[in-house]
Amino acid sequence: MPLSNEQLRLLDNLNVAYDEWIAAERVLHRHGGRLTWKTVDGSDHLYRVIDRKGNATYIGPRNAETEAVAARQMPEREAAKARAKAVKSRFPELAAQYRALRLPRIHDAAARVLVECDRRELLGPAVLVVGTNAMGAYELEALDRFATGLDATEDCDLTWAGSEALAIATTAPLLDTLKAVDSTYTVNTERPFQARNRMAYEVEFLLPQSLAATYPKQESIRPIPLPEQDWLVLGSPVTQVVTSQRGIVCRLAVPDPRYFALHKRWLADKPARNPRKKGKDRQQAEVLWIAIKHGMPRFPIDETFAADIPDALRDTFDTLEQLGAG
Repeated sequence: MPLSNEQLRLLDNLNVAYDEWIAAERVLHRHGGRLTWKTVDGSDHLYRVIDRKGNATYIGPRNAETEAVAARQMPEREAAKARAKAVKSRFPELAAQYRALRLPRIHDAAARVLVECDRRELLGPAVLVVGTNAMGAYELEALDRFATGLDATEDCDLTWAGSEALAIATTAPLLDTLKAVDSTYTVNTERPFQARNRMAYEVEFLLPQSLAATYPKQESIRPIPLPEQDWLVLGSPVTQVVTSQRGIVCRLAVPDPRYFALHKRWLADKPARNPRKKGKDRQQAEVLWIAIKHGMPRFPIDETFAADIPDALRDTFDTLEQLGAG
């Protein structure tokens, strides 16, 4: 089902609006909260309000340095706040049009997590969306609804793609992000790579073996390093803006579709894989492989690509190439 001109126009408008909104939200996040002067014992002091209850952190007494901080950040924050509010007011209408046009949507809980990841500039540089949630992004990349019925999921899988600099600078970026979305998220002690909220929504984190050394040492979410996750950080990621079931606008940052398809098909043959998941893995891999060949010119499946794939995926590559989709 190739996307119509009406769908493409809506996607263009949604992407422009989201990009402007998230840029403003990132400014607000970097500022960390509004600044305010308080008079204590007859002298002024600068504070940063950190939550809706009015709790604040102390910055310092009024002097040339704190006045410069306030003079720079107060107008920046207020301008960003106004811009974010104005753009967000367009989201309900855009989301309603998106839903009416039957474009791919994801779970509300996943969308909230991805928005917060994007606000903190983690989405893409530090984490990629893997698993079934990625399929919507590939449909938009191919401009074709080819995965209808294969895009439903009740959890969210993320793989670490971050840098050592981020790991050093932030002690617990992943759990902090989840708790900013919903304070009831806690690490599953029996499966420490997984966090769940009070509604039992699960967010699972995966870790490429080659990036294990860059993972934050103090992070309480502890994924197991897996060599097959290394495949999902190869090539060029895809980013697409989608909405959730209830109209939350968010961005998906997902692996190179060629490696995602190979990974899914490999999982379908993995002996230890849950048998209930193997059929869906195989179907997702095969429809995506066909879509790549026919609708994703940015991701050629050619001799150059074939020469670079890991040896462990060569049989899987041959299997997909036998689909007769060329």
